[in-house]
Amino acid sequence: MEKKTKNIEAKMPRADWKKVFNYNRIVKNIPFFLFLAVLAVLYIYNGHHADKLIRKIAVTEKNIKELEYEYKAVKSDLIFRSKVSELVKAVAPLGLKEPKVPPMIIGNSTKEVK
Repeated sequence: MEKKTKNIEAKMPRADWKKVFNYNRIVKNIPFFLFLAVLAVLYIYNGHHADKLIRKIAVTEKNIKELEYEYKAVKSDLIFRSKVSELVKAVAPLGLKEPKVPPMIIGNSTKEVK
């Protein structure tokens, strides 16, 4: 008797698999399979889009650092060239010289002095 029950139990899972892979059941679930396929495509697209965005951000950060270094170099050069001694050297070929006498203040001569 035990052998018969084992054979019946062994046949049961096969019958369940036949029900799962039944043609009508598969056709009935096609919209769900399509939904899963669309989700898979969106998931893959999202991954590629994120990788592309990360690469773009890295390139932009690199450009920002290069521009920052260039800004600092130009700024330091400007500060160096703005020194009085450097200005005197720059305008010497034009015949301009640094004045030795301080400038005179010209006042309004029509005002009454109190």
